[in-house]
Parts: sequence; structure tokens; C-alpha cells
Amino acid sequence: MKYFAAFSPMLDTEKNVTFRQDHLAYLKDKAEEGKVFAKGRFTDGVGGLVIYIAENLNEVEEIVKQDPYVVSGARGYEIHEWEMTVETSLNED
Repeated sequence: MKYFAAFSPMLDTEKNVTFRQDHLAYLKDKAEEGKVFAKGRFTDGVGGLVIYIAENLNEVEEIVKQDPYVVSGARGYEIHEWEMTVETSLNED
């Protein structure tokens, strides 16, 4: 399996609010399928990022194209294969 970073730039803030719950439910389903490694929004409001786990770019593109944010036009998308390297461990304080 490979990792893919999907940047989802904000296109329409009103649609973003309207389709937020659908988007989160969609990502929850994909996480339960083992397709989501990490996800989150950018605090400056420009959009968000999801790291997907998949066999290839085509698989991820099909997943992203079905996201309610993309379908509704609230967000765009840009996908890149990502090679993860870890330099430190995450510590909980």
C-alpha cells in the first residue's frame, strides 16, 4: 500500500459549512475501510489535508471525487503520492 496526500483547497465557504457533516461522515466511512491515515483542516481557513492509504493514484482520485466537499464544489483537490519518513515519535504529555 502507498500513502497519498490530498490537499483540498477552499472554493466556497458557504458550501463548506453546508456539507461539513456529510464530508466528515464520508471520511469516517473511509477510515473504517482503512483508507485514511490522517486528516485535518488548516487553521488559516485555506482548506484541509487527508493522507489516504491506497494501491495507486487512480484509487485515491476516485475516493476524493466522491467526497461531498468535492461533489458540491465546496473544495477542490490536488493529490500527490507521499513517502512518509519518521524522525521523532509523538509523545503525549
